[in-house]
Amino acid sequence: MRVAILAHEKFPDRAKTALGVLRYADHDVVAVLDRANEGRRVADFVPDVQDAPIVSGTAALESDAIDTLLIGISPIGGEFDESWRADVRTALEYGCDVVSGLHYFLADDEEFARLAAENDCEIRDVRNPPADLTVADGVAGEVDAEVILTVGTDCSVGKMTTTMELARDARAAGHDAAVIPTGQTGIMIEGWGNPIDRVVSDFTAGAVEEMIVEKGDEHDYLFVEGQGSIVHPAYSPVTLGILHGSMADALVLCHEAGREEIHGYESFSLPSLPMYIDLYEDVAEPVAESQVVAGALNTAGLEDDAEAREAVAEYADAIGAPATDVIRFETDELLEALL
Repeated sequence: MRVAILAHEKFPDRAKTALGVLRYADHDVVAVLDRANEGRRVADFVPDVQDAPIVSGTAALESDAIDTLLIGISPIGGEFDESWRADVRTALEYGCDVVSGLHYFLADDEEFARLAAENDCEIRDVRNPPADLTVADGVAGEVDAEVILTVGTDCSVGKMTTTMELARDARAAGHDAAVIPTGQTGIMIEGWGNPIDRVVSDFTAGAVEEMIVEKGDEHDYLFVEGQGSIVHPAYSPVTLGILHGSMADALVLCHEAGREEIHGYESFSLPSLPMYIDLYEDVAEPVAESQVVAGALNTAGLEDDAEAREAVAEYADAIGAPATDVIRFETDELLEALL
């Protein structure tokens, strides 16, 4: 599938969906749309993902250049930015499908729905959960697979990336491993999943459990894409639903080097790392004896490898478990602890 990824004025630092698709999805990325970086290339910013030119908008592409426009960014709250309307409109006029992970459903937009019908294309709002979800039965722990969940000190610290890297490296090492996608990026990469942050609160654990039960006897290891943080003032309910619904055997604590406040909620300081471990394990314990057995540190903000290695070593000491930066360094030590 030939795709263009919309990431206006957010690429690369605040475009985690775009980066996730560039790094892990099996798509031919024709272009990234970013007005602020028109004329440059993805490789100018991120050298270890699929490269593509950066253009000003959909109108800069030939009408037959792409099959799909993918919304690769999501502001806090998942709202639609009206400055993107021309790009979506042009894509639909070209006859391209549009895939979005926003809380604002593009299929419910009168103009977009009309253009999609007129041009025989599809709008896929991947954050729109299925209608038949139910409460959890508390049975995820009965599957044959080992369930590994990434948890975080905050949002956007690397939970999705850690999930994908560990699953990919586990498969490369000969293990039968699968990803359980719980957010828009994971769903876009894997092609299936439940968008937990859009599910009615009573059904969040059930939506995770449903996926665990569906895949749990088909694979030896399930890597569950975590969301949010147990201390996040806005998103902690999502984190709790995934924690209890997955009934995970092992937890991987994800953190960003140098982060001291919750992103977007800077009046809230991050607790100490040992407190996170206690919180995650204590909250999980009545449902499943999940333990933090490894850590992933995002060192993207550190330019020097030696400085990054030192930060990883300090992080491992602080959490009392093996740790790495899954992009910058090897994952062997983490996989040894997890598998």
